Amino acid sequence: MIHQTWTDAPTIRTLTCVHTDAKKYVVNEVLTVGKQYPLKNETDEFYFVIDNTGKIGGFYKEYFEG
Repeated sequence: MIHQTWTDAPTIRTLTCVHTDAKKYVVNEVLTVGKQYPLKNETDEFYFVIDNTGKIGGFYKEYFEG
């Protein structure tokens, strides 16, 4: 249950959101283009960041650069 401690974990680096044009999901409600987000964890396909809701969210890497 490592995901329960991600909000308290040190930030790996900061990522900038480059787009919110999701094909399948509503991403523009929790991410803002141009805003920087603290990266807490990552996998091969996803970044786990603290989004606009203040909670950890997993997003495809295509939404970010940095």
